[in-house]
Amino acid sequence: MTAKLVLSACPDVEHAQRIASCLVAERLAACVNLIPQMQSIYRWQDKIEQTNEVQLLIKSDHGTLSDLEARLTALHPYDVPEFLVVTIEDGSADYLAWLGQCLQRDTK
Repeated sequence: MTAKLVLSACPDVEHAQRIASCLVAERLAACVNLIPQMQSIYRWQDKIEQTNEVQLLIKSDHGTLSDLEARLTALHPYDVPEFLVVTIEDGSADYLAWLGQCLQRDTK
């Protein structure tokens, strides 16, 4: 298993909670942390925008990434949702084992 951390920003807590709950329930993420009240400044459609968002820290693995991206995109209200993947190089063996167990899907 290659653990991954996926970053995605949401417009509000309600969207963030709904997306996080779905991803965990569907075993696409072992855990999702919500960081509220993040301020984002970015360029969108040739204008500089500034907005408050909720940052999602999604703990997953390489094997779920394509399904995770598809599901997040389907659930997300943005036209182009953030989907940035960071590889976890090391961590607690117990935590990484737990993460892998959480992502195991029933193949029956």
